[in-house]
Amino acid sequence: MSDSQREAAGRVYLVGAGPGDPGLITVRGTECLALADIVLYDYLVNSQVLDHVSPHAELVCLGRHGQGRVWPQQEVNERLVAEARAGKAVVRLKGGDPAIFARVGEEAAALRAAGVEFEVVPGITAALAASSYAGIPLTHRDTASAVALVTGHESDKDETALDFQALAAFPGTLVFYMGVTSAEHWTGQLIAAGKSPATPAVIVRRCSWPDQRSVHCTLGTIVQNVAEERIRPPALVVVGEAAALADSDSWFTRRPLFGTRVLVTRPVGQSEPLRRRFSALGADVLLQPAIEIGPPNGWEAVDGALRRLQQFDWLVFSSANGVDYLLDRLCSAHVDLRMLAGLRLAAIGPGTAEELAKYHLKADLVPAEFRAEALAATLAEQAVGQRLLLVRASRGREVLAERLAEAGALVEQVVAYQSRDVSAPDGEIAELLRQGRIDWITVTSSAIARSLAALFGESLRSARLASISPVTSATLRELGFEPASEAAIYTMDGVVEAVLSCSRRNG
Repeated sequence: MSDSQREAAGRVYLVGAGPGDPGLITVRGTECLALADIVLYDYLVNSQVLDHVSPHAELVCLGRHGQGRVWPQQEVNERLVAEARAGKAVVRLKGGDPAIFARVGEEAAALRAAGVEFEVVPGITAALAASSYAGIPLTHRDTASAVALVTGHESDKDETALDFQALAAFPGTLVFYMGVTSAEHWTGQLIAAGKSPATPAVIVRRCSWPDQRSVHCTLGTIVQNVAEERIRPPALVVVGEAAALADSDSWFTRRPLFGTRVLVTRPVGQSEPLRRRFSALGADVLLQPAIEIGPPNGWEAVDGALRRLQQFDWLVFSSANGVDYLLDRLCSAHVDLRMLAGLRLAAIGPGTAEELAKYHLKADLVPAEFRAEALAATLAEQAVGQRLLLVRASRGREVLAERLAEAGALVEQVVAYQSRDVSAPDGEIAELLRQGRIDWITVTSSAIARSLAALFGESLRSARLASISPVTSATLRELGFEPASEAAIYTMDGVVEAVLSCSRRNG
């Protein structure tokens, strides 16, 4: 058992996941998730936060109101104690901050009574996120010298514990959590206690999520606005003079792809860079791998080629996956990179060259145009009579090998990895596509294009397709689908720019 595992065993971590944006969880929070044997999480937690959890950990959702069973607090407490006593590292993952209307006091008391060690890891609460993401200055030197966080949903009590006279006279900003369904009650109480119905207010729904909404109103019109705008939880309401200073559009909602939903179709383990690029531009990014990448059916051919590396003049990579699988196999065979001495390296594009650089290798040749035809044409000038080892997938076009052979090169191919179609789509994503609720789908290879057509069929027409290259676009057209945009530079950045350019043109 490692030191970190020993530290975690039989311990509970009460962790705040933040308000929604997966980037807002703390570093300590991600460390606890990585240690966890089991994670009990609220439905309001962004599922991307769970990417920090080990694939071997158990994930337990505690239920969603209106959609099945919701765990009662006593049952949550008992499960935390039981799992910790079994020697497990347990994370109780909460939206926002554990200590702000998240019942951490009850859970901590139960753990303390049971003699279970625990740690509380704070998170960014929704009020602070609303200040930054919705552009609402909770404090202001002229209008608000204090902030009060108020629950709009008290537990079952005969009488309210809130002093509405004091809240009405509060010299600053009031932030009501869980106050949408009870808005008629607490707004009425505030007004009856002397708070002016003309007091500025902002309703913020799903703060820091890609579909964040802000409704600017007054204390007296909150109930009307909730009904007219059909606002449902999760939402909070900011009341006070500082709310009048809120931006009509915050930096968050001004991002160029805010309100746009993009489906990224790269294989598992390869979608994150593209997801991050689109997310930074404001898009709501969904992931649906269209193909699966894995090792070849057997390593005999690869190992045989590696043993004969010194017989070749060029090592040619037609993808970043080929770089990873071949060089990882080379290293796992207890052979170091000096086996490549004397070999020249060719890469089909900058992405493949960047993958080589991760192994401290520099490509000797990268064509100006990132496609097999261009690589063949550029390499052909130097390849006459040369022996080339072409590293490839289990499927793909033969154009590179054929044209190099026509140019007089001695070409040997080796399959370094398998590429297979995903057999079935995620049900929720398929339904969103059928409903026309996905705006863009990235198509970053011909294999992905074919798999998407098989996965979604005619539903694919409800979204715009962003193609990475003319070759991929041609494949889409063969399948009967017209791409809405095509990357000018055949890279992932080029795909993002193609979506941006088309979105700008269309307003």
